[in-house]
Amino acid sequence: MTSAAGPKAPIVEIAGHILQAMRSMGVSPIPRNYQLFYEAMVGSNAELSRDFTKLAPRARQEDLDQLAALHLGNQGATAVERAQTRIQAELEGVLALLRQEKASLESYNKLLFQTQESVNAKNALSAELLASAINLLATATGETLASGERTVEGMVQRSREMEAVRKELDTYKRIANTDSLTRLANRRAFDERLSSLYDDAMPLPVTALILADIDHFKKINDTFGHPVGDKILASVAGIIRAGLPRDIFVARSGGEEFAIIATHKTMDEVMEMCERIRTALNGRAFRNSRTGVDYGPVTLSLGFAMGSQAADPGELYARADTALYCAKNGGRNRTMLFEDGMAKDYAGKSWLIYRG
Repeated sequence: MTSAAGPKAPIVEIAGHILQAMRSMGVSPIPRNYQLFYEAMVGSNAELSRDFTKLAPRARQEDLDQLAALHLGNQGATAVERAQTRIQAELEGVLALLRQEKASLESYNKLLFQTQESVNAKNALSAELLASAINLLATATGETLASGERTVEGMVQRSREMEAVRKELDTYKRIANTDSLTRLANRRAFDERLSSLYDDAMPLPVTALILADIDHFKKINDTFGHPVGDKILASVAGIIRAGLPRDIFVARSGGEEFAIIATHKTMDEVMEMCERIRTALNGRAFRNSRTGVDYGPVTLSLGFAMGSQAADPGELYARADTALYCAKNGGRNRTMLFEDGMAKDYAGKSWLIYRG
């Protein structure tokens, strides 16, 4: 993955550059802004990077949101905030209904108590008193029941409203967790998925993290331009996705880097899966159908580690990344499994960008 911080800059260092840039432009360090800055500074979307530089030296939140909507498909970012406001309003409405119902029941209980005292009074045992008490209680009971029915109807209606908002939030989350160029999961979604792998230790021996990197991608961008690079990225993403079962998680985790989390797969099955993807890409021609310009060859290096080879998500990422580093250092266009003793001189990089 390339960035302004260097071709193999640690993610922590990249995060520092991004936060410094946000401070210098007076931008709030909220998640959607961080994503925009990350894609503009680290990603391969040349148009986004060009439009982003036009915002300097200061940037309004409105301008940032418009830029994200244009290039990242982040229309849902501010919509999420609106949905949260709607949910808050609905919850306040529910609380108001419950308070009203509570007051109604308290009044009814008070009336029952007073009526009981009157009926129990020794000097008040008369037919007229009993008839009056019965009429009063009947009226109060009817009103209380009617109030309860209205409360239930109100609660049902507000529940429907909140269910509708929940569905909207699910849609916005899919948008927020999708890379706009490749239509794969993005880095945020990858971080969330990887961070949960070690919640259950049982499937770790048949769980693998695969990191794949397009070889010499910077040369492709420099030679043919970023628009061609973007098309190749999208094509490679499609080949990777097509070569995997639908239940396998695939993300674009960086500029030209992809991450695959395979579950219920043995080490040999993971190796076979990686090789299937790699050879499928080898057999693909990348050529401009109109001009005949050949962009190839486009190859992929892959490295992976099994869940049982690491103690936590950070170590698993580091070991898969070490295997990828060795695959690229060993000549590229190959798949390597992590083994103890690999690349002791490799400092590695942190896996976690998004923290909630």
